[in-house]
Amino acid sequence: MLFARRWARGLLAPALLLALAAGLPAALAVPAAAKVTFNRGNGPEPSSLDPHIGTDVQSSRIGYDLFEGLLTFAPDGKAIPGAAESWTISPDGLVYTFTLRADGKWSDGTPVTAEDFVFAWRRLVDPATGSQYAYFLWPVKNGEAISAGKAPVDSLGVEAVDARTLRVTLEEPTGYFLSSLIHRITYPVSKASFEKLGREAIRPGNLVSNGAYVLAEHVPQTSVRLTRNPHFREAGNVKVDTVVYWHSDSPETEFRRFRAGELDVLNAAPVTQVEWIEQNMPEIRVFHPALGTAYLILNMTKEPWKSNPQLRRALNLAIDRQAIVEKITKSGERPTFTFVPSGMIDGYEPPQPAEAAMTQAARDDLARKLLAEAGYGPGGKPLEIEIMHPTSESTRRIVVGIASMWQSKLGAKVTLNNQEWKVVLQNAAEKTYTGAVPLIWIGDFPDPYTFLKILRGDVGRMNRSGYASAEFDRLMDEATALTDPAARAAKMAEAEAVMLADSPIIPIYNNTWRNVVSPRVKGWTIHPMGVQLSRYVTLER
Repeated sequence: MLFARRWARGLLAPALLLALAAGLPAALAVPAAAKVTFNRGNGPEPSSLDPHIGTDVQSSRIGYDLFEGLLTFAPDGKAIPGAAESWTISPDGLVYTFTLRADGKWSDGTPVTAEDFVFAWRRLVDPATGSQYAYFLWPVKNGEAISAGKAPVDSLGVEAVDARTLRVTLEEPTGYFLSSLIHRITYPVSKASFEKLGREAIRPGNLVSNGAYVLAEHVPQTSVRLTRNPHFREAGNVKVDTVVYWHSDSPETEFRRFRAGELDVLNAAPVTQVEWIEQNMPEIRVFHPALGTAYLILNMTKEPWKSNPQLRRALNLAIDRQAIVEKITKSGERPTFTFVPSGMIDGYEPPQPAEAAMTQAARDDLARKLLAEAGYGPGGKPLEIEIMHPTSESTRRIVVGIASMWQSKLGAKVTLNNQEWKVVLQNAAEKTYTGAVPLIWIGDFPDPYTFLKILRGDVGRMNRSGYASAEFDRLMDEATALTDPAARAAKMAEAEAVMLADSPIIPIYNNTWRNVVSPRVKGWTIHPMGVQLSRYVTLER
């Protein structure tokens, strides 16, 4: 707060001096309405500002401010009409027809058209784009075949009937399809801009957007600055003029900047400061459950993990989840043995494996037994494992705790490999890591499919463990074809049970959003997916 006030005084003083020198009344030197800047602590540098390439939450937060999809988020986080004012679904569930708003415009003042959506969706599934999120449009006719290079891009089942009418044809009825359109990966891009500039279209000053803001500046490893889009259809209701997303690998550094008044919001308070915040600044603490799971991936494309389920399960069992959430994270996280969060998605309750009901002592005993069966431990081969993790004290504390458990209970030799966030994501996607990687998956929309889909054997780089199970894929296919919600949920639960028994990943806890919010920020809402659009925020002076 002090930083913001000093900065404002520094701007007004020269204007006041010039006014006095010109013989004007001092009051005329003060702007009628000072510009409002919203400073957001956004964690590490985003993986990409390309709308179809970025995969992390840092990229997503920026993308949601820049673009608007057919559906968008209401202030309370619920899905509402966005670029589309209405839609219809055919009786057989195969054809969706969207009517775009007449007042939808790009930041260059041109209309948002159905052709822009056709272009964007074709670009998403085009193998040349290299999007890890191409699978989002696999329910659309020929979407999966195009991604696999088996069909031409223009065969995608999406058509611009006219400038304001978009028709989408699916391969088969897909119960979650409409819900998935709230995710920013399905949002449009300007066909005219991308055809003219290609990859250069994503640069500051070039990027044409249809959301509340435009991309003004990107300083790598430091910040992304957005300014208000005057052509946005609800520009008159947007109170924040400039949004600056600040990036740092250190949550501790972000928190120091917050306390100095340089940041208005942090999306992730450092675990090292959770107790201090509770005791000294409880008014800034906005912690709430996330639709997300913190987990470890094991590289299923490399030995010894690839062909040794006993070893994978031993590592899983030896982690004391309760100790991690009570002694390290301490923010309301819930220990979990399932990937889909329990009690967070209506109509779905994940299958609990037998170890969920065991004591930790019983799990440790079973872990040592399985380790011996796998040929490791006393009298067997030495167990060595590397954990590659991002540069963050919060994450480091968690992986140090896990390493200590594996060393003390299983006699493992664990090494930690600290890398930048982008490097961790790249190695995870390419499966070049040797052992384990800690990740957090936040649901893209409120459906179990968004969690389980990334473990299919055919989604490529997004399946960062490299897990491949014909049975799991078959059950997921069967679930997708079901239109009855209860039957579909039951089939996905079968699929999750198969995956959990195989242990390609190790779920640890259901996440909590550790938001830190200045009291002067109004309109910041609790949302399990962690999406808070800047256009709904106001700041008190």
